Parts: sequence; structure tokens; C-alpha cells
Amino acid sequence: MGRLEGKSCLISGGSKGLGAAQARLFAREGARVAVGDIRDSDGGRLVDELRASGADALYVRLDVTSEADWESAVSTVMEEFGALDVLVSNAGIYNRAPVEETTLEEWERVMDVNSTGVFLGTKHAIPAMRRSGGGSIVNMSSVAGLVGSRTQTVYNASKASVRLLTKSTAVQYATAGIRANSVHPGVIETDMINEVIRTDEERAMRMSLTPIGRFGTAEDVANGVLFLASDEASYITGAELVIDGGLTVQ
Repeated sequence: MGRLEGKSCLISGGSKGLGAAQARLFAREGARVAVGDIRDSDGGRLVDELRASGADALYVRLDVTSEADWESAVSTVMEEFGALDVLVSNAGIYNRAPVEETTLEEWERVMDVNSTGVFLGTKHAIPAMRRSGGGSIVNMSSVAGLVGSRTQTVYNASKASVRLLTKSTAVQYATAGIRANSVHPGVIETDMINEVIRTDEERAMRMSLTPIGRFGTAEDVANGVLFLASDEASYITGAELVIDGGLTVQ
């Protein structure tokens, strides 16, 4: 029996990278998986793959900055699966600029996706989880939400807001059987890594600062998310799971 057997899950940003790894792992562990994204072709291909493996899966178009899209996505999951047990708010974008070089437009765009998107997902998942008898919300933050940076002004701010929103959610909804935890990856080998690390020299420097001696994989992160989503973590809420190879412990 899978660790998510019979659970209904919605993953935002689910078509590629971290989200796709989570969707595949969740499906292998017995979950019904809704992949939410704006990349329709990628999302459709992933759902076809999951269905071919025997999973119950569907794709929902989900612009996380749109409250109407969140309402529609949650409603579709409830209609198709009959419950919403797990929400993973995974969608995010990156920006790299110090304070003086960060434009208001860049600030608002990153905060809309990385912060407001998580808020909207949380807001609309909670009533559905109440009807389902409880649930687990896993919000994707970052090590950039724990420590400062020389260049990541708005990315830091957006990911830090996810950390505290998660804690507030945990406190407010524990008695409803809804848990909320945040995940804080370090440098992970996904498409986004080329935005974070732009030169071979920077790559070598980042690697040298990681005690484990390698960068993470999407599967490393998915395994942590799976634990928090599962009933194995039934006494864990408001926690921060750091998956960074030891980067931030020094």
C-alpha cells in the first residue's frame, strides 16, 4: 500500500521540475494527482504519462496569481476526486537584483507568483480540506527564505513570506485537522538552476559551500514533500524542512 494511497492531491507548478517529480512520486505512492500549471502542453504530457502508469490523474490550468483559477482548480479536484487531502504550492519564479536595481514591476511580479499565489492556494484549499476531514498543505519556500543574499532581493522577500504564512496557517487551522509546513530547498538541479548559477566559477563556489558535495535533485525534494504530505507526518505542522545538503548550517 502506497504512502498516499487514496489521497487526492493538487500540485501547482506541477508540469516540470520539482512539481513534476512530486507528481510522479505521489502517483507511485497511490495518490490521485491533479497537475496545475499554465504550461498546458507539458502538463498534458505529464498527465498522459501518469495515466499510462495506472494513476488517476488530471490537468487543471492554474495561473497561481488568479483567484478565479484557484477556485476553479479546487472545485475541479473536488468534483473529480471527491476530496482534497494534499496541496503542494510549488509554482514560483526567480529574480536576481540588489535592492536599488529591483524595479517595482519586478517586485510585484515575483511577489504575485511566489507569495500571493501561495496565499490564494492556501485560502481556497482550506474549505475543501475541511469538507474532506483535514489535510496537508506543503508550501515551497527556499533557503532564500531563511537567509539573506547579496543579489536576491525580491526572491528572498517572497520566499520568507511563504515561511511565515505557513506558520500562521498551521496555528490557525490545526484544530481543523489541517497541517501546514514549508520546504526550503538549496541548489537543486532543475531548469531554474541556470538563472541562479550563471558561470562555471559560481557553480564551483556554490558546490564548495555545500558540505554534502553535490547539488540536490528534484527527487530529493519530492521525497521530503512526500513525507510532509503523508500521515507519517501527522504530528508535524508549522515546521521548516530544509533540503540543502548542509548549505545553511555553516
